Amino acid sequence: MPKLMRRALALVAAAAIAAQFAPTAAHAAAYQVLVFSKTAGFRHDSIPAGVQAIRDLGVTGDFGVTATEDATAFTAANLAQYKAVIFLSTTGDVLNDSQQSAFQSYVDGGGGYVGVHAAADTEYGWPYYGGLAGAWFDSHPAIQQATVKNEDRAHPATAHLAATWTRTDEWYNYRTNPRATVHVLQSLDETSYGGGTMGDHPITWCHPQASGRAFYTGLGHTTESYADPNFRSLLLGGIRYAAGAVQADCSPPSGGGPTTVEGEAYTSSAGVQIASHGMASGGRTLGYIDNGDWAGYASVSTQGATGFSARVSSGGAGGTIQVRSGSATGTLLGSVSVPNTGSWDTFTTVSTTLTGSAS
Repeated sequence: MPKLMRRALALVAAAAIAAQFAPTAAHAAAYQVLVFSKTAGFRHDSIPAGVQAIRDLGVTGDFGVTATEDATAFTAANLAQYKAVIFLSTTGDVLNDSQQSAFQSYVDGGGGYVGVHAAADTEYGWPYYGGLAGAWFDSHPAIQQATVKNEDRAHPATAHLAATWTRTDEWYNYRTNPRATVHVLQSLDETSYGGGTMGDHPITWCHPQASGRAFYTGLGHTTESYADPNFRSLLLGGIRYAAGAVQADCSPPSGGGPTTVEGEAYTSSAGVQIASHGMASGGRTLGYIDNGDWAGYASVSTQGATGFSARVSSGGAGGTIQVRSGSATGTLLGSVSVPNTGSWDTFTTVSTTLTGSAS
Protein backbone atom coordinates (compact mmCIF):
# COMPACT_ATOMS: atom_id res chain seq x y z
CA MET A 1 0.00 0.00 0.00
CA PRO A 2 1.40 3.39 -0.90
CA LYS A 3 2.84 5.32 2.02
CA LEU A 4 0.54 8.29 1.42
CA MET A 5 -2.57 6.08 1.53
CA ARG A 6 -1.42 4.40 4.76
CA ARG A 7 -0.99 7.82 6.33
CA ALA A 8 -4.47 8.90 5.16
CA LEU A 9 -6.02 5.76 6.69
CA ALA A 10 -4.19 6.40 9.94
CA LEU A 11 -5.53 9.95 10.03
CA VAL A 12 -9.06 8.68 9.41
CA ALA A 13 -8.73 6.11 12.20
CA ALA A 14 -7.38 8.72 14.61
CA ALA A 15 -10.25 11.05 13.76
CA ALA A 16 -12.78 8.27 14.40
CA ILE A 17 -11.25 7.48 17.79
CA ALA A 18 -11.22 11.17 18.74
CA ALA A 19 -14.87 11.51 17.76
CA GLN A 20 -15.79 8.44 19.79
CA PHE A 21 -14.39 9.93 23.03
CA ALA A 22 -15.24 13.59 22.48
CA PRO A 23 -17.50 15.03 25.22
CA THR A 24 -21.10 15.62 24.21
CA ALA A 25 -22.77 18.99 24.65
CA ALA A 26 -23.69 19.80 28.27
CA HIS A 27 -27.10 18.41 29.27
CA ALA A 28 -29.69 21.14 29.76
CA ALA A 29 -31.44 20.78 33.12
CA ALA A 30 -35.21 20.42 33.07
CA TYR A 31 -35.67 23.61 35.10
CA GLN A 32 -33.84 26.10 37.31
CA VAL A 33 -34.14 26.99 41.01
CA LEU A 34 -32.77 29.91 43.02
CA VAL A 35 -31.25 29.37 46.48
CA PHE A 36 -31.44 32.52 48.62
CA SER A 37 -29.55 32.54 51.94
CA LYS A 38 -29.23 36.19 52.93
CA THR A 39 -29.22 36.78 56.70
CA ALA A 40 -29.98 39.97 58.61
CA GLY A 41 -29.97 38.24 61.99
CA PHE A 42 -28.53 34.95 63.24
CA ARG A 43 -26.46 33.15 60.63
CA HIS A 44 -26.44 29.37 60.50
CA ASP A 45 -23.10 27.62 60.02
CA SER A 46 -24.94 24.97 58.00
CA ILE A 47 -25.76 27.30 55.08
CA PRO A 48 -22.73 26.32 52.91
CA ALA A 49 -23.51 22.63 53.44
CA GLY A 50 -27.12 23.33 52.53
CA VAL A 51 -26.19 25.11 49.31
CA GLN A 52 -23.91 22.25 48.30
CA ALA A 53 -26.55 19.65 49.14
CA ILE A 54 -29.07 21.41 46.91
CA ARG A 55 -26.47 21.59 44.12
CA ASP A 56 -25.97 17.84 44.51
CA LEU A 57 -29.72 17.26 44.43
CA GLY A 58 -29.88 19.29 41.24
CA VAL A 59 -27.54 16.83 39.55
CA THR A 60 -29.65 13.83 40.52
CA GLY A 61 -32.97 15.64 40.23
CA ASP A 62 -32.26 17.25 36.85
CA PHE A 63 -32.53 20.90 37.83
CA GLY A 64 -30.03 23.75 37.70
CA VAL A 65 -29.11 25.68 40.84
CA THR A 66 -28.18 29.33 41.26
CA ALA A 67 -27.20 30.42 44.78
CA THR A 68 -27.16 34.05 45.91
CA GLU A 69 -27.35 36.32 48.93
CA ASP A 70 -28.00 39.36 46.76
CA ALA A 71 -31.59 40.54 47.18
CA THR A 72 -31.40 42.48 43.91
CA ALA A 73 -32.05 39.09 42.27
CA PHE A 74 -35.70 39.62 43.26
CA THR A 75 -37.03 41.32 40.17
CA ALA A 76 -39.86 40.12 37.97
CA ALA A 77 -37.56 39.55 35.01
CA ASN A 78 -34.94 37.59 36.95
CA LEU A 79 -37.35 35.45 38.97
CA ALA A 80 -39.18 34.43 35.80
CA GLN A 81 -36.36 32.03 34.88
CA TYR A 82 -36.80 29.95 38.04
CA LYS A 83 -39.43 27.35 38.87
CA ALA A 84 -38.82 27.66 42.62
CA VAL A 85 -37.00 29.92 45.08
CA ILE A 86 -35.50 28.29 48.18
CA PHE A 87 -35.13 30.42 51.32
CA LEU A 88 -32.30 28.54 53.01
CA SER A 89 -32.12 29.59 56.69
CA THR A 90 -32.65 33.24 55.87
CA THR A 91 -33.16 35.50 58.90
CA GLY A 92 -34.53 38.97 59.50
CA ASP A 93 -35.63 41.59 56.99
CA VAL A 94 -33.95 40.51 53.76
CA LEU A 95 -36.13 42.08 51.03
CA ASN A 96 -37.15 45.70 50.44
CA ASP A 97 -40.65 46.71 49.34
CA SER A 98 -40.07 46.37 45.59
CA GLN A 99 -38.35 43.01 46.04
CA GLN A 100 -41.23 41.79 48.19
CA SER A 101 -43.70 42.86 45.53
CA ALA A 102 -41.75 41.05 42.80
CA PHE A 103 -41.57 37.87 44.85
CA GLN A 104 -45.25 37.93 45.77
CA SER A 105 -46.22 38.35 42.11
CA TYR A 106 -43.85 35.53 41.18
CA VAL A 107 -45.34 33.03 43.64
CA ASP A 108 -48.97 34.05 43.15
CA GLY A 109 -48.43 33.84 39.41
CA GLY A 110 -47.35 30.19 39.55
CA GLY A 111 -43.86 30.09 41.08
CA GLY A 112 -42.70 27.92 43.95
CA TYR A 113 -41.44 28.72 47.46
CA VAL A 114 -39.34 26.39 49.63
CA GLY A 115 -38.53 27.45 53.18
CA VAL A 116 -35.86 25.63 55.15
CA HIS A 117 -35.48 25.95 58.94
CA ALA A 118 -34.81 29.64 59.72
CA ALA A 119 -36.87 30.73 56.73
CA ALA A 120 -39.52 30.97 59.47
CA ASP A 121 -37.30 33.55 61.24
CA THR A 122 -37.64 35.94 58.31
CA GLU A 123 -39.67 39.03 57.26
CA TYR A 124 -41.75 39.44 60.43
CA GLY A 125 -43.15 42.73 59.19
CA TRP A 126 -44.54 41.30 55.95
CA PRO A 127 -47.90 39.53 56.50
CA TYR A 128 -47.85 37.88 53.05
CA TYR A 129 -44.60 36.13 53.86
CA GLY A 130 -45.97 34.85 57.15
CA GLY A 131 -48.83 33.20 55.30
CA LEU A 132 -46.49 31.86 52.63
CA ALA A 133 -44.10 30.27 55.12
CA GLY A 134 -47.05 29.12 57.23
CA ALA A 135 -45.83 30.24 60.65
CA TRP A 136 -43.12 32.36 62.23
CA PHE A 137 -40.42 31.17 64.62
CA ASP A 138 -40.99 31.67 68.33
CA SER A 139 -38.30 29.77 70.29
CA HIS A 140 -36.27 26.57 70.42
CA PRO A 141 -34.73 24.29 73.04
CA ALA A 142 -31.21 22.85 72.82
CA ILE A 143 -30.31 20.59 69.90
CA GLN A 144 -31.48 17.08 70.79
CA GLN A 145 -32.96 13.87 69.48
CA ALA A 146 -36.72 13.77 68.85
CA THR A 147 -39.30 11.60 67.13
CA VAL A 148 -40.82 12.97 63.92
CA LYS A 149 -44.25 11.64 63.01
CA ASN A 150 -44.71 11.34 59.26
CA GLU A 151 -48.39 12.19 58.87
CA ASP A 152 -48.49 12.08 55.06
CA ARG A 153 -46.40 9.33 53.48
CA ALA A 154 -47.73 9.85 49.96
CA HIS A 155 -46.12 13.25 49.33
CA PRO A 156 -42.85 13.01 47.36
CA ALA A 157 -41.02 14.68 50.27
CA THR A 158 -42.02 12.01 52.79
CA ALA A 159 -42.89 8.90 50.77
CA HIS A 160 -39.49 7.36 51.52
CA LEU A 161 -39.96 7.51 55.30
CA ALA A 162 -41.48 5.13 57.82
CA ALA A 163 -44.32 6.18 60.14
CA THR A 164 -41.82 7.70 62.59
CA TRP A 165 -38.31 9.05 62.18
CA THR A 166 -35.88 9.56 65.05
CA ARG A 167 -33.29 12.25 64.38
CA THR A 168 -31.27 15.04 65.99
CA ASP A 169 -31.91 18.68 65.11
CA GLU A 170 -32.91 22.05 66.55
CA TRP A 171 -36.67 21.90 67.00
CA TYR A 172 -38.49 25.18 66.45
CA ASN A 173 -41.59 26.23 68.35
CA TYR A 174 -43.77 28.51 66.21
CA ARG A 175 -45.80 31.56 67.17
CA THR A 176 -48.96 30.01 65.77
CA ASN A 177 -50.04 26.50 64.84
CA PRO A 178 -50.36 26.47 61.03
CA ARG A 179 -52.43 23.28 60.81
CA ALA A 180 -55.67 25.07 59.91
CA THR A 181 -54.18 26.71 56.81
CA VAL A 182 -51.58 24.22 55.52
CA HIS A 183 -51.29 20.51 54.74
CA VAL A 184 -49.14 19.02 57.49
CA LEU A 185 -46.61 16.42 56.33
CA GLN A 186 -44.67 15.93 59.57
CA SER A 187 -45.16 16.78 63.22
CA LEU A 188 -43.12 16.33 66.39
CA ASP A 189 -43.86 14.01 69.27
CA GLU A 190 -43.28 16.46 72.11
CA THR A 191 -43.08 13.60 74.61
CA SER A 192 -39.89 12.43 72.89
CA TYR A 193 -37.81 15.52 73.76
CA GLY A 194 -37.71 18.51 76.09
CA GLY A 195 -38.71 22.07 75.29
CA GLY A 196 -41.66 21.68 72.97
CA THR A 197 -44.39 24.24 73.72
CA MET A 198 -47.06 23.65 71.09
CA GLY A 199 -48.71 20.32 71.96
CA ASP A 200 -49.85 19.69 68.40
CA HIS A 201 -46.55 20.52 66.73
CA PRO A 202 -46.34 20.60 62.89
CA ILE A 203 -42.75 20.78 61.62
CA THR A 204 -43.04 20.21 57.83
CA TRP A 205 -45.94 21.28 55.62
CA CYS A 206 -47.06 22.45 52.19
CA HIS A 207 -49.93 24.42 50.68
CA PRO A 208 -51.07 26.06 47.45
CA GLN A 209 -50.46 29.82 47.26
CA ALA A 210 -52.73 31.42 44.64
CA SER A 211 -51.40 29.85 41.41
CA GLY A 212 -48.12 28.86 43.07
CA ARG A 213 -46.96 26.31 45.65
CA ALA A 214 -45.26 26.54 49.06
CA PHE A 215 -43.27 23.97 51.05
CA TYR A 216 -41.61 24.48 54.43
CA THR A 217 -39.61 22.28 56.78
CA GLY A 218 -38.29 23.23 60.19
CA LEU A 219 -35.55 20.62 59.88
CA GLY A 220 -32.06 21.58 58.72
CA HIS A 221 -30.32 23.47 61.52
CA THR A 222 -27.28 21.21 61.76
CA THR A 223 -24.57 20.82 59.15
CA GLU A 224 -24.90 17.05 59.53
CA SER A 225 -28.49 17.23 58.30
CA TYR A 226 -27.35 17.96 54.77
CA ALA A 227 -25.36 14.72 54.55
CA ASP A 228 -28.34 12.65 55.74
CA PRO A 229 -29.88 10.77 52.77
CA ASN A 230 -33.35 10.86 54.34
CA PHE A 231 -33.20 14.62 54.84
CA ARG A 232 -31.84 15.10 51.32
CA SER A 233 -34.76 13.11 49.95
CA LEU A 234 -37.15 15.27 51.98
CA LEU A 235 -35.61 18.40 50.47
CA LEU A 236 -35.68 16.97 46.96
CA GLY A 237 -39.35 16.09 47.21
CA GLY A 238 -40.18 19.55 48.56
CA ILE A 239 -38.23 21.28 45.79
CA ARG A 240 -39.83 19.15 43.08
CA TYR A 241 -43.31 19.86 44.46
CA ALA A 242 -42.71 23.60 44.73
CA ALA A 243 -41.28 23.69 41.21
CA GLY A 244 -44.35 21.92 39.83
CA ALA A 245 -42.23 18.99 38.63
CA VAL A 246 -44.41 16.54 40.56
CA GLN A 247 -48.00 16.70 41.72
CA ALA A 248 -49.06 16.28 45.35
CA ASP A 249 -52.11 16.91 47.48
CA CYS A 250 -51.25 19.90 49.65
CA SER A 251 -54.78 21.09 50.26
CA PRO A 252 -55.35 22.59 53.72
CA PRO A 253 -57.98 20.98 55.93
CA SER A 254 -61.59 21.54 54.93
CA GLY A 255 -62.53 25.04 55.98
CA GLY A 256 -58.91 26.19 56.19
CA GLY A 257 -57.58 29.31 54.55
CA PRO A 258 -58.46 32.97 54.81
CA THR A 259 -61.90 33.88 56.19
CA THR A 260 -63.58 37.11 55.11
CA VAL A 261 -66.73 38.46 56.79
CA GLU A 262 -68.65 41.69 56.58
CA GLY A 263 -68.03 43.85 59.64
CA GLU A 264 -71.76 44.14 60.31
CA ALA A 265 -72.16 40.32 60.39
CA TYR A 266 -71.22 40.12 64.07
CA THR A 267 -72.84 37.54 66.34
CA SER A 268 -72.27 39.41 69.60
CA SER A 269 -71.37 42.99 70.43
CA ALA A 270 -71.21 45.83 72.90
CA GLY A 271 -71.74 49.46 71.90
CA VAL A 272 -71.48 49.12 68.12
CA GLN A 273 -74.37 49.32 65.66
CA ILE A 274 -75.00 48.53 62.03
CA ALA A 275 -74.96 51.75 60.01
CA SER A 276 -76.14 52.51 56.49
CA HIS A 277 -73.12 53.59 54.44
CA GLY A 278 -73.38 53.79 50.68
CA MET A 279 -69.62 53.63 50.09
CA ALA A 280 -69.21 50.46 52.17
CA SER A 281 -69.40 46.90 50.86
CA GLY A 282 -73.09 45.95 50.73
CA GLY A 283 -74.12 49.50 51.61
CA ARG A 284 -73.78 48.90 55.35
CA THR A 285 -70.95 49.02 57.84
CA LEU A 286 -69.99 48.35 61.45
CA GLY A 287 -70.48 51.80 62.93
CA TYR A 288 -71.03 53.98 65.98
CA ILE A 289 -67.76 52.71 67.41
CA ASP A 290 -66.51 54.33 70.61
CA ASN A 291 -63.48 53.50 72.73
CA GLY A 292 -63.93 50.06 74.34
CA ASP A 293 -66.73 48.88 72.03
CA TRP A 294 -66.38 45.45 70.48
CA ALA A 295 -67.91 42.99 68.02
CA GLY A 296 -67.61 39.19 68.07
CA TYR A 297 -67.72 36.76 65.14
CA ALA A 298 -68.55 33.18 66.15
CA SER A 299 -68.05 31.97 62.56
CA VAL A 300 -64.38 32.96 62.48
CA SER A 301 -61.77 30.60 63.95
CA THR A 302 -58.60 32.14 65.38
CA GLN A 303 -56.79 28.79 65.58
CA GLY A 304 -53.65 29.00 63.47
CA ALA A 305 -54.52 32.53 62.29
CA THR A 306 -51.44 34.49 61.21
CA GLY A 307 -52.84 37.75 59.88
CA PHE A 308 -55.74 40.20 60.05
CA SER A 309 -56.88 42.93 57.70
CA ALA A 310 -59.88 45.24 57.66
CA ARG A 311 -61.33 47.86 55.29
CA VAL A 312 -61.90 50.94 57.40
CA SER A 313 -62.73 54.63 57.25
CA SER A 314 -62.47 57.38 59.82
CA GLY A 315 -63.40 61.02 59.55
CA GLY A 316 -62.31 61.60 63.13
CA ALA A 317 -59.28 60.80 65.22
CA GLY A 318 -58.89 57.19 64.11
CA GLY A 319 -57.98 54.63 66.75
CA THR A 320 -56.81 51.08 67.32
CA ILE A 321 -58.34 47.69 66.53
CA GLN A 322 -57.43 44.85 68.88
CA VAL A 323 -57.93 41.25 67.78
CA ARG A 324 -58.72 38.86 70.63
CA SER A 325 -59.67 35.21 70.84
CA GLY A 326 -62.80 33.94 72.58
CA SER A 327 -64.08 37.15 74.09
CA ALA A 328 -63.48 40.88 74.39
CA THR A 329 -61.04 40.12 77.21
CA GLY A 330 -59.55 36.98 75.65
CA THR A 331 -56.01 36.37 74.43
CA LEU A 332 -54.66 39.39 72.53
CA LEU A 333 -53.50 38.15 69.13
CA GLY A 334 -52.51 41.50 67.61
CA SER A 335 -53.48 45.12 67.09
CA VAL A 336 -53.46 47.61 64.25
CA SER A 337 -53.86 51.39 64.07
CA VAL A 338 -56.69 53.01 62.12
CA PRO A 339 -55.69 56.41 60.68
CA ASN A 340 -57.89 59.38 59.91
CA THR A 341 -58.70 58.58 56.28
CA GLY A 342 -59.97 62.08 55.51
CA SER A 343 -63.68 61.32 55.57
CA TRP A 344 -66.16 58.57 56.43
CA ASP A 345 -66.47 57.82 52.70
CA THR A 346 -62.73 57.31 52.18
CA PHE A 347 -61.73 53.74 52.90
CA THR A 348 -58.33 52.17 53.36
CA THR A 349 -57.12 48.69 54.29
CA VAL A 350 -55.14 48.14 57.50
CA SER A 351 -53.33 44.88 58.20
CA THR A 352 -51.30 43.29 60.97
CA THR A 353 -49.74 39.97 61.85
CA LEU A 354 -51.27 37.84 64.59
CA THR A 355 -48.66 36.42 66.93
CA GLY A 356 -50.65 35.13 69.89
CA SER A 357 -51.66 31.49 70.36
CA ALA A 358 -55.34 30.64 70.59
CA SER A 359 -57.77 27.80 70.03
